[in-house]
Amino acid sequence: MTDSSATTSPAAGPVPAAVPAPRRPADGPGGGGSLGPLGLFTVLFGAALPLIDFFIVNVALPTIDRDLRAGPALLELVVAGYGVAYAVLLVLGGRLGDMFGRRRLFLVGLTAFGLTSLACGLAPDAWSLVAARVAQGASAALMQPQVLATIQSATAGRHRARAVGLYGATAGLAMVAGQILGGVMVAADIAGTGWRSVFLVNVPAVAVGLALVARTIPETRAARPAPVDVPGTALLAVSLVTLMVPLTEGRAAGWPGWTWVLLGLFPVTAWAFFAVERRAERGPGTVPLVPPELLRLPGMRRALPLLMLGVAGFGGFMFVMAVAFQSGLEYGPVRAGTALVPYAVAFFAASLAGPRLTARHGARVVTAGGAVQVIGIAALVPAVLRGWSGLSPLDLAPGLAVAGFGQGLQMPVLMRLVLADVPPERAGVGAGVMATAQQSAMALGVALLGALFLAVEASWGMREALAVTLTAQLAAVALTAALSLRLPRGADG
Repeated sequence: MTDSSATTSPAAGPVPAAVPAPRRPADGPGGGGSLGPLGLFTVLFGAALPLIDFFIVNVALPTIDRDLRAGPALLELVVAGYGVAYAVLLVLGGRLGDMFGRRRLFLVGLTAFGLTSLACGLAPDAWSLVAARVAQGASAALMQPQVLATIQSATAGRHRARAVGLYGATAGLAMVAGQILGGVMVAADIAGTGWRSVFLVNVPAVAVGLALVARTIPETRAARPAPVDVPGTALLAVSLVTLMVPLTEGRAAGWPGWTWVLLGLFPVTAWAFFAVERRAERGPGTVPLVPPELLRLPGMRRALPLLMLGVAGFGGFMFVMAVAFQSGLEYGPVRAGTALVPYAVAFFAASLAGPRLTARHGARVVTAGGAVQVIGIAALVPAVLRGWSGLSPLDLAPGLAVAGFGQGLQMPVLMRLVLADVPPERAGVGAGVMATAQQSAMALGVALLGALFLAVEASWGMREALAVTLTAQLAAVALTAALSLRLPRGADG
């Protein structure tokens, strides 16, 4: 590994002589081949499905409530059950891919995702839907880590930089597109399916993905796969449950005592997890689930906290805007979804421009993206305060577009920086760690910004709540931009 002072931006560009040349895709038995354009499309398609599905239900929740008479707590579980199962199993999914083959686990996860999506779409009652969503989140956790692990193991040099950049673009765009698609599909009421269509649409999508996987994705796995770290896996699961369950269920349940007990247990379980992992790292013949040395890599140490901060703000922003659009501004499902189109389009445009900008300016693109995002969010606040009674998507479009462009400059670059130093044989674990951190940060962002929004709304009203929450997110983005100045300058010297 190189020292952080010698680490360059992972953007496209010549690799300095001081940096070891990246290893080829054959990182273990069964490895071999490279990831061509159609293969890259296939893995990115697979990466988009779980992220779209996390957000696609946001706009459909009122319809689900009316149809299944779910109530606030069960509606929260429809979202939280998926998110918690997904986060808890991501690192294990990455380890299993390293052991048994990433294409194989991708196929298993994709197949299970299609079957559980069908179960969600056919759910006869709210509890059945919650159970199917938990299973769907677990299947997504098997599939998602294999995407970045395959990219890390089956690409090199400029191709890898471009592929990871496209992954970042796909991830961010999928999160926004989920709410847009959810609104459109619920309103379209395809064949009378209503909210069920947001899950049933995955079935043909998965069928297309399965047809592509076997033809386009090479098999890769770790050269010396380690057995599953059972104590580490169990403690990580307990740690994430004690954090995410109260964060995702506490608001709807009214923050009862058990939520605070679980939150109080989280530091204890997290400390126990890291203690067990350090002991496993030092012990002979044992390999921890999350090797502490992986977290000490320059990219993980410097870029992962910034990525988590950005994703936390993004998750809270998407939740608050969904509530404000539907409950405050009384937008219908289509209007609520399409109001985010300027954000999505600008995000995608920035993601495409990001690799060229990073090649010239290095990690300073993250700082610039934060500054641009601050401008966009700052433009939204007066628009909300001045014209709330007649506020239209057109009034919000300029601020959303600028904020989306800034976010699009940040997220893909930070993802590339996080994974820049992860060796191919640990690509699955590295991808799982990053995805778990993102999912946990998103839950934290929704809980914190959501709690602030609802508290202000109860005292002053929806307009003031949205303005205050946007201001809080603006402060978080400004902090991210300031901290990004500590990143190595990379390509710009």
